[in-house]
Amino acid sequence: MTVYFIGAGPGDPDLITVKGQRLIRNCAVIIYAGSLVPTAVLEGHCAEQVINSAELHLEQIIELIKSAHLKGQDVARVHSGDPSLYGAIGEQIRCLRELDIPFEIIPGVTATSACAALLGAELTLPDISQSLILTRYADKSPMPAGEELSSLAQHGATMAIHLGVNHLEKIVSELLPHYGADCPIAVIHRATWPDQDWVLGTLADIAEKVQAKGFRRTALILVGRVLGNEVFSESSLYRAGHAHLYRP
Repeated sequence: MTVYFIGAGPGDPDLITVKGQRLIRNCAVIIYAGSLVPTAVLEGHCAEQVINSAELHLEQIIELIKSAHLKGQDVARVHSGDPSLYGAIGEQIRCLRELDIPFEIIPGVTATSACAALLGAELTLPDISQSLILTRYADKSPMPAGEELSSLAQHGATMAIHLGVNHLEKIVSELLPHYGADCPIAVIHRATWPDQDWVLGTLADIAEKVQAKGFRRTALILVGRVLGNEVFSESSLYRAGHAHLYRP
């Protein structure tokens, strides 16, 4: 018996991995994050139990897993995006280790990757940014020391900010001193879902544009000069005259 923490991807059912889909269709128990995972991801399953974890707290989820463990039933624990990013799997894994219940993590397509694809953007460009910072806005839960948005912004790297659209004006004020008012920024609402939408702007005008769209939740913020920038060096990988193992 194994608990599989499966990344279902950003929303489009076609963006789940082949392995993740196979496990969902074969596990006897499915526990899925119904507020963020579309039921279409579960199509073709033959599970005896399908439970929406949006209605449960941690102890109830663990009790369901313990029951499946006693029966020798594999569990598909389905999360949105990639479960290792803001998936709250750490606390579940800690419980499983205490109970000596085997588990495995199946990676998934992240919301950041989906948003970059939607924008037609590469998030790491030569001369512009070679780093990507994935973070969130500190609201109810504080950030660890040194991970405040203003501290991370000092790097000037491409940044993906989760859970922050309702605090966009505060976010902009923290980013402005480090990125500049003309820095491109995008806010993407429910990337890859049927009602996906997005807005592009700069730090100077993005708050007004997002307000006009009415985005309130389930949106990712991407900021950095890689967005829409056509002035950058070519990579060494495909440069004529650059020799490497496969192209002497």
